[in-house]
Amino acid sequence: MRRVFLFVVPVLAAVIGLAGVTRASAQDTKTAKGTVASIAPDSVMVKVGAADMKFMVDNKTEITAAGAGRKAAAAKKEGMAGPKLSEVMKPGQAVEVKYHDMGGTRHAASIRAIADAGSGGGGVKPTTKTAAGTVKSISGSSLVVTGGGKDWTFLVDADTHVVATGAGTKAAEKGGKLAITDAVHTGDKVSVTYHDMGATMHAANVRVTSKAAAAK
Repeated sequence: MRRVFLFVVPVLAAVIGLAGVTRASAQDTKTAKGTVASIAPDSVMVKVGAADMKFMVDNKTEITAAGAGRKAAAAKKEGMAGPKLSEVMKPGQAVEVKYHDMGGTRHAASIRAIADAGSGGGGVKPTTKTAAGTVKSISGSSLVVTGGGKDWTFLVDADTHVVATGAGTKAAEKGGKLAITDAVHTGDKVSVTYHDMGATMHAANVRVTSKAAAAK
């Protein structure tokens, strides 16, 4: 059986428009899977599902691919830090890209060759984040929370899990189904774990940390 070895190597890339940009924190790292559509000296275009996504690369982008170690050694003999991106990645290659979205520019922290992009040609794994604040308004489809000096609007649906004192009892009384408006109310303090999906923030979990003071 033929063995395929994977190596992580730096790549040579021109850095355009990235100078002075602070690298995003680890919690803002997103993941996309797809197929390489085209390669440029400083970027790679990946077809992710039905969309084309452009990722900037530089000498800090880690590339994991078969044969990369041999090409890295050859580049070192020639006095270069690493091989060119086009020498270790090819159009049509399925890849997983971990990247930081920096104001509309996607910087690839790493690109890894994979066997298959998955059903539908891959996709973007939504980033999971947490926000806390006070409920400004609540309905069966949305939750608005005020925190950190601004309002956050979250999409809520049947997949949103609610944790609140007495929620279990209320759910039992309603046959196991509890609307979010029965457990979360205006003025409650909440912690929201949500998926950042670009223009939409989907609330995965809503935990009531403190109930609103009862009106006198």
